[in-house]
Amino acid sequence: MNQIYLSPTFHANVAPALEIRHLDKSFTVVGQELKVLAGVDLSVKSGEFVTIVGASGCGKSTLLRLILGLDLDYSGDILVDGAPVRRPGLDRSIVFQDHRLLPWLTVEGNVAAALRRSPLSRSSKQEAVREHIELVGLTQFTKAYPAQLSGGMAQRVAIARALVNRPRFLLLDEPLGALDALTRLRLQDELKRIVQHEGTTALLVTHDVDEAVHLGHRIVVMQPHPGRIARIISIPDQARQDRSSREFIRLRDEVLELLGVGAAVLQTPKQARLVEPSR
Repeated sequence: MNQIYLSPTFHANVAPALEIRHLDKSFTVVGQELKVLAGVDLSVKSGEFVTIVGASGCGKSTLLRLILGLDLDYSGDILVDGAPVRRPGLDRSIVFQDHRLLPWLTVEGNVAAALRRSPLSRSSKQEAVREHIELVGLTQFTKAYPAQLSGGMAQRVAIARALVNRPRFLLLDEPLGALDALTRLRLQDELKRIVQHEGTTALLVTHDVDEAVHLGHRIVVMQPHPGRIARIISIPDQARQDRSSREFIRLRDEVLELLGVGAAVLQTPKQARLVEPSR
């Protein structure tokens, strides 16, 4: 049975949980300034799942690092509940493409490692670890080590570790990119369920347009050189719930066109041929 995920209601008069204003970011490469983000403006409401797509080099991962507070060398504003981001904090957590689990710790130990600076009591920490391991469906593997897990299971542990502090924001940098196709499809639904259960505000960077449409309440489409927002597209519930719906396919094709991927495969009785659209 397909699970139904209803979008939360976002009110225009509610202050954004995250606000990015006139954001510019440059790096110095071989003595020359290279602008990687230019004029980025984005507001995210509490409880939203925002997906970010774009070609390599358009600054998607850099944007997540700035929101996380790992890099403060930029111009513009990044505000959480109206306050500027000055440093990393427990209110923001991230999951990378590589699970980055500590190989000498068990599943339980890896999740618990995220609570080292938490003010919770020992018993409360143990309960939080147990709850989040159960949330990602790995209760039977609590004492297993990373080498004993599949790639999908290891990413579930990474997600549990990122959520165990109950962060306000969950940042996801291609967390499913290294998985096989079937595992990736399953974990997309799991990720949607987990984020909704936790009530977390999520921002996901991905190169998979289908994934972006399926998971996001809105898609941020970026263009490179320098990285900038080309368009922000709202995704209706029907498209998020049914990958075969006309609305899903229409939105996917719209995003692909914005990314400059407009080729269509036309099947003929004898062969399939790739046809580029006229320009």
